[in-house]
Amino acid sequence: MKIVLLGSGNVASHLGPILKKKGHKISQLFSHTSSNGIILSKKLKCTFTTNSDQIDPTADLYIVALKDDILASFIKKLLFIPKLIVHTSGSMGIDVFPKKFKSTGVLYPLQSLSKNRKIKPGNIPYCIEGNNPKASNSIRKLALSISSKVYVFNSEERKVIHLAAVFANNFSNYLFILAENILKKKNIPFKILAPLITETAQKALNGAPEKMQTGPAKRGDKDITNKHAELLRYNKEAQKIYRQLSKSITEYYQVPIQ
Repeated sequence: MKIVLLGSGNVASHLGPILKKKGHKISQLFSHTSSNGIILSKKLKCTFTTNSDQIDPTADLYIVALKDDILASFIKKLLFIPKLIVHTSGSMGIDVFPKKFKSTGVLYPLQSLSKNRKIKPGNIPYCIEGNNPKASNSIRKLALSISSKVYVFNSEERKVIHLAAVFANNFSNYLFILAENILKKKNIPFKILAPLITETAQKALNGAPEKMQTGPAKRGDKDITNKHAELLRYNKEAQKIYRQLSKSITEYYQVPIQ
């Protein structure tokens, strides 16, 4: 399959080498950013362009791995009708593609990807969608060639998955940042929390997260939560988040306040 990869960010930098390793031909790379694009195109041993007018119109598949806020406007600028085109976004629907495009779809990797971190490709779930049976079958075959975890979801289902992923990944990571900053006040290393973080994640994955909740808010221990909030008086935003999360947990479990 002759593939044109559109983008040179985290997703493209992850997908491109994996596809190439699995025997797919990346014939061209497009990127708005020359520095990133040149590096990735050399790795993929393909041609490179920053001009959307010079995108090769003869490929079998176009993978659009661009930021959500420019995805729709970029697609509208294409001067040809692709044989098959997919985007990699979790939050954008399949309807972002113009109706004149006959074969469209989604190849969404459900993973936090970074250029400098290696992740076993077979462990990454891919949420796929196609606008017709032929497109769906082609996307499914491509996804299965790089991962055994392939799931078919429509656009509305995928948006819900993306929302859940934001809570599980982005929000939790921000809480890690707050935890690290709290420890820094006393020059305590963040890694001291590593066993706790690992155990929390493992318990959530091995059982129902709802049953795994612990802590003073779950117990309704207002004395401890007030003391914690007082310790955060130097950081009003963190203090606000602490109070709101504690209140939400207590109310969720309908715990009597002690």
